[in-house]
Amino acid sequence: MNESLLRELVPAVIGVLVRRGVDFASAEDAVQDALIRALDTWRDDPPRDPKGWLVRVAWRKFLDTARAETSRRGRELAVEAEPPAGPVPATDDTLRLHFLCAHPTLPPASAVALTLRAVGGLTTRQIAAAYLVPETTMAQRISRAKRRIAGLPLEQPGDLATVLRVLYLVFNEGYGGDVDVAAEAIRLTRQLAALTDEPEVAGVLALMLLHHARRASRTGAGGRLVPLDKQDRSRWDTGLIAEGVTILQTALARDRLGEYQAQAAIAALHADAPSAADTDWVQIVEWYDELLRLTDSPVVRLNRAVAVGEADGPQAGLTALDDVDTGLPRYTAVTAYLHERAGDLDHAADLYAEASRAATSVPERDHLTREAARVRQLLRS
Repeated sequence: MNESLLRELVPAVIGVLVRRGVDFASAEDAVQDALIRALDTWRDDPPRDPKGWLVRVAWRKFLDTARAETSRRGRELAVEAEPPAGPVPATDDTLRLHFLCAHPTLPPASAVALTLRAVGGLTTRQIAAAYLVPETTMAQRISRAKRRIAGLPLEQPGDLATVLRVLYLVFNEGYGGDVDVAAEAIRLTRQLAALTDEPEVAGVLALMLLHHARRASRTGAGGRLVPLDKQDRSRWDTGLIAEGVTILQTALARDRLGEYQAQAAIAALHADAPSAADTDWVQIVEWYDELLRLTDSPVVRLNRAVAVGEADGPQAGLTALDDVDTGLPRYTAVTAYLHERAGDLDHAADLYAEASRAATSVPERDHLTREAARVRQLLRS
């Protein structure tokens, strides 16, 4: 059974039920039940018409639920006329579902969960496992999200920037469980790219591919973080890099630059360098300048200071830090790195240790602790 194909059908089936008059929350619940049944029964005997099968099973599930809610006359009326069997409409509501599930009124975590379920076709258990939370917690998150968008029409225009932000959150946040959520984010973004010719959609897809290409080299034994300049570049996926660069070049040729295209250009320059020493830092600084013009983000200012330090020397990087918010999570670690590059090892060691105490994850804390120990060892040698 092709589970990826099965998940791709989910938004289309939800769209069919909604167009038959089912509210979104009930349609999504019914399709989830159909999806779980399909996962149990299709493995040995897949249907000839998978979409039609899902529509029939989901519709019957909705009818069963509606009949049980006898206090709601409106639902009872919906039961009285089941649509005749036959081919299901070819209408693709995937793009509309992307917009609905990433509605601006939803908190980011809820938008991510609802997107993975309604558009990605993942079960609540799979999503919970990917995000390392109990299934009941994830079920409550999804239920709250569906209640919040209840009554919003499927045709209501959405915000593409919010959709892209949600997809990039999916890509960055999920690695656990039996589903590779980063790969799932790439699949959903490919799906979105096929539905719209917006260059920023291509930009975020290129960015995901270029980052995903380095995934195997990012951690060492025991989950140790491996910084970019220490990664084994022979383990980078050259096929994903080539695809990402091609998609990016096509998007940039449209001359409608956006923040994801600029980020992808920076990632492409890193991917293009045969070694850390061969990185074109001058051009990376130029792209960070473009990114700042587009976003004026404090995080971009911090990353730009690192690039300036590589392009023009550590003192220039430290000067660039004057314009950066000192409260940013990585500020102290970046300051430590630039002071080490400048030869101020005593201060760098203290700053690495300080940064480790403020780290937000165990791998990051351990990495910064090792950096502090390494610099102190250099002082003793």
